[in-house]
Amino acid sequence: MAKLSIKGLIESALSFGRTLDSDYPPLQQFFVVMEHCLKHGLKVRKSFLSYNKTIWGPLELVEKLYPEAEEIGASVRDLPGLKTPLGRARAWLRLALMQKKMADYLRCLIIQRDLLSEFYEYHALMMEEEGAVIVGLLVGLNVIDANLCVKGEDLDSQVGVIDFSMYLKNEEDIGNKERNVQIAAILDQKNYVEELNRQLNSTVSSLHSRVDSLEKSNTKLIEELAIAKNNIIKLQEENHQLRSENKLILMKTQQHLEVTKVDVETELQTYKHSRQGLDEMYNEARRQLRDESQLRQGSEDGLKEKNEIIARLEEKTSKITAAMRQLEQRLQQAEKAQMDTEDEDKKYLQECQSKFDSLQKQISQKEKQLVQLETDLKIEKEWRQTLQEDLQKEKDALSHLRNETQQIISLKKEFLNLQDENQQLKKIYHEQEQALQELGNKLSESKLKIEDIKEANKALQEKIEYVSTSMIDDFLLHKLPILCILKCYVKGLVWLKDKEATHCKLCEKEFSLSKRKHHCRNCGEIFCNACSDNELPLPSSPKPVRVCDSCHALLIQRCSSNLP
Repeated sequence: MAKLSIKGLIESALSFGRTLDSDYPPLQQFFVVMEHCLKHGLKVRKSFLSYNKTIWGPLELVEKLYPEAEEIGASVRDLPGLKTPLGRARAWLRLALMQKKMADYLRCLIIQRDLLSEFYEYHALMMEEEGAVIVGLLVGLNVIDANLCVKGEDLDSQVGVIDFSMYLKNEEDIGNKERNVQIAAILDQKNYVEELNRQLNSTVSSLHSRVDSLEKSNTKLIEELAIAKNNIIKLQEENHQLRSENKLILMKTQQHLEVTKVDVETELQTYKHSRQGLDEMYNEARRQLRDESQLRQGSEDGLKEKNEIIARLEEKTSKITAAMRQLEQRLQQAEKAQMDTEDEDKKYLQECQSKFDSLQKQISQKEKQLVQLETDLKIEKEWRQTLQEDLQKEKDALSHLRNETQQIISLKKEFLNLQDENQQLKKIYHEQEQALQELGNKLSESKLKIEDIKEANKALQEKIEYVSTSMIDDFLLHKLPILCILKCYVKGLVWLKDKEATHCKLCEKEFSLSKRKHHCRNCGEIFCNACSDNELPLPSSPKPVRVCDSCHALLIQRCSSNLP
């Protein structure tokens, strides 16, 4: 059974052509057969409350022998819902098949016979050479791809019963193989279309959600773009206002500088003129002093006057020097004020320039953000258009698949109708076959009777010249049933033709291929098999022949009452 199960699973999986799941019947039977193989010859361990006989013990031993099996053991122990060791063993077998390492794990196990002897009897399958043969056959399962859901499956309470009907083939299964292949293809197409329909529905829903999210993001981007445009307009207005203020400040500073320059120039000119006049007066005074010093030898009065003049000149000179000092101080103050105003103007110009540069940077950043938002908005619009086109394509594909699904449903209905017609035709075929068998039996019997009649007729023709009429009557009374027809005509009975009878004389059921017509050899009427399955010897035939139920009862009554 293990060989048949593995071979059948590989052949059916290759013909199936897809990944196997938990509902695949050959795969379920394979796990059941493997469970029986591992249970064969398993020792019974006595516990405190009951006897324990499970295959989880030897399978758990694989972790010590094969380090790569630690992961599968830990996964089985971490699975929720598994309460019994048998359930863990079943989950272990399924995970080993999905990993394509069941043969490697069990090979490491059967090599260690001394360790297996703790769990199995000496006559167990895993202790014999058949275990190594089964492990060798398991290598062929590496070509199978299986996707089994172990987490939510109830493995504790499953009943492991082998279905032998899967491995028994009859003529009808062989004859219906092509039909089953076609049915499987149609069902695969239906499942594929349904799966594709589910995927398309999920993609459509995801596209709808993406479109909604894109619309929301689009509205947010539009709002942000409007806010950014408003900010840019405000910044431009502020920039324009600052530029106008900067121009006014520059004009005022220039006017102030021009005024101060004019004042300084006028003061310089007045200073220069006054100094020139003082220099001239000083030179004239020196010249006069020099002239007067030459004339000092004049008179003393003239000397006194000269001294007074010199004192006045010196006083004027001191006043002039003081005025010059004041003018110089005022000039220095004016130059200092001019320098301070120039420094303030430079600082103010630098501040205005820095503000202008920062505003220019902000404007450039906002313009870049505006360009980026416009490009993002354009991309979003294009993406939305593509998504709408994809959504329309998906809707068209979905409608096409729905039409195909309707066609498949109609084909399924036609297929069910054909199955019903096939069952009816099979029933009619079996009835016809049964009728043909009965007809063949009757024909063989009739052939034998015809041969007997021919021999009887031949003997009758040889003796017809030597016998009298009474001898002929006696002879006719002892011949086969076909001579009963002649006797019926002699006695006035009618041998009913087959074409004239459509229903049984007694049960009144209609004749068919399965319900054949039969003549009663006594009355000549036509009955069905159920109403004429009696045989009695008649005066016209010493051998027992077919009679109807009425004639049978009448003849039995006559025999019992000794009536002629």
